[in-house]
Amino acid sequence: MQDAVQAPPGGGRAADPQRWARGWRRAALSAGMLVYPSVTAIGVAQYSSGAAAVAGFAIAGAFVVTYVLAGVCVVRRDQNRLWICYAVMIVLFVAELPFARNLAFFLWAVITALTALMLRRRILLIVLAGALPTLVVPWAVRPWHTGPDALTALMVVFTTVTVYAYAEMAGANEALVEARAEVARLASEAERARIARDLHDLLGHSLTVITVKSGLARRLAESGSSRSLVEIREVEELSRQALTDVRAAVSGYREVSLAGELARGREVLRAAGVVADLPAATEMVDPAHQELFGWVVREGLTNVVRHAHATRCTVALSPTGVEIVDDGVGAPASNGNGLTGLRERVAAAGGGVEAGPVRPRGWRLKVTVGTAEGERA
Repeated sequence: MQDAVQAPPGGGRAADPQRWARGWRRAALSAGMLVYPSVTAIGVAQYSSGAAAVAGFAIAGAFVVTYVLAGVCVVRRDQNRLWICYAVMIVLFVAELPFARNLAFFLWAVITALTALMLRRRILLIVLAGALPTLVVPWAVRPWHTGPDALTALMVVFTTVTVYAYAEMAGANEALVEARAEVARLASEAERARIARDLHDLLGHSLTVITVKSGLARRLAESGSSRSLVEIREVEELSRQALTDVRAAVSGYREVSLAGELARGREVLRAAGVVADLPAATEMVDPAHQELFGWVVREGLTNVVRHAHATRCTVALSPTGVEIVDDGVGAPASNGNGLTGLRERVAAAGGGVEAGPVRPRGWRLKVTVGTAEGERA
């Protein structure tokens, strides 16, 4: 049971990846826990009869209702009522013990799993506290004629650890989705600001000159001077140059830049929990290689996040080379689509690509251009 996320209008997987990633999976896990009260009900039928059985079934039903109410409290983020439901579930479990005996501990498994969600930082203590009663109570209550129930203890531990692992994974995925959305938003804002700045710088002067020369041409034409045609031709040329400048600004908006990819890569690595050792400046790189190295950084850091399971990633730049090294478990095969496309792009620039594992662990991607080493790679 995780905190609910408010979905934006429009629906659908593309419109709200968080809702898609959490909706039916969370519901499936929560509904799956209802199997446990059913097993307890079987225990009531096995160990009780008559009025005792009715009471046992009623307690199991009340537990299911309370569990559902606890889920509603989680969705609504109502901590006070959640703790009330939690306390009621414990009381119902204790009340069920005489009727279902050791099978009542299936209710205890639900309670322990809920505890793990509420107090994640104390998971080890919760697992131990959850398993201990299943070992002690069946042994201490002599009328049950049974010893420590190791199988039930294992069930409690497995259930708690599974729910905890799911919660951690869902939280990490949610954080990554949010980080990616934030990175995309910041990148979009930065690009819009760049476009506005480029258009202002590129067109400001041209449009001012066009305005002045158009006024001059009008005045010359009114006076009958032949210079008006010269001015009009210059205005025409300036207009064409302004159109070229606009196209350059738009094409620049879609180009890959080394500095931009390093900035985006730093945020993506941080969101993935990878320590990023990336250069802050790119001036040492030959301007002719800046765009190509941007593609290298994009592909290399994408592979680190997707495949490496690394804790640290380093990018080193030189005037004619870029090297990306991580300490993960490896990368996709060297004939993967991403590396194949990168090799073709680098080869077109007269460079070479080296990709492979490093000792004691990790992966290295190195691209060199314009050197003998690059021609041999």
